[in-house]
Amino acid sequence: MLRPARPAALGLLAATVLTSVLSTGLAALQPAVVRAQPAGAGPTAAKPALSTEQARAAAVRILEAIKSGDANARFAQFSDQLKAVSSPSMVAATMRSQPKVISYQLLSVRSGLSNSTVEAEIRTARGNRVVFIVINGKGQIERYYVDRADDPTSKVALQFVQAISTGNFITAHSFLSPSFQKEISPASLQEKWLGLQRETGTFVKVGRAVEAESTPDMRLVLVKVDFNRLSDNLFVILDSSNEIIGVDFPENPAGPTPVP
Repeated sequence: MLRPARPAALGLLAATVLTSVLSTGLAALQPAVVRAQPAGAGPTAAKPALSTEQARAAAVRILEAIKSGDANARFAQFSDQLKAVSSPSMVAATMRSQPKVISYQLLSVRSGLSNSTVEAEIRTARGNRVVFIVINGKGQIERYYVDRADDPTSKVALQFVQAISTGNFITAHSFLSPSFQKEISPASLQEKWLGLQRETGTFVKVGRAVEAESTPDMRLVLVKVDFNRLSDNLFVILDSSNEIIGVDFPENPAGPTPVP
């Protein structure tokens, strides 16, 4: 059985792997042996995790900020790493684009050595979502991810690329699997996206998302993106739960197709 690919440097799929995908399908994918350093890793020891009661209280504060639409409070609840790629105005714009939260319910609270994970169900006018919020020892949001298992795979990949293309790197990061989130930070996503545009020109629009290959464990989706100098596909690999486990930003984007 294929295991989720663990992409190479910065958690991104190498060009040789992508060539294999195109020529032989997803069966060619193998787990990468090079792993990125976990985001935020460094010599400073992490603050101990909150107690279960403290984590529950922090989760309520976070969810209340979302429910009330208070962008300043929500931004203040981000970890320093998340604040570096966001702002109160960006948070406000994102919140305006999302359905209003009607109510929420805490489902579980689990504390580890340096952080806590809270599972909650959020009820909106467009339906319910289960979200997992990872809270650090300061009571701040370290990262989060949403249960999208029942969504169409191509839609999930498309929404991920749309989030990146609009500068919502924290939202984009929420589409990654928990283990992939530890390998690549929102800041790294930002760096790769800006680096791509140095080769392709500025972003213009996101096109179609096409599911190219699939196995019981993996799905490969190609998302077309138009830039002002050329167009290219971003390769997005998802697992059976529609969590993203691999992304490739082309290192050598295809040039314009010559007119015969």
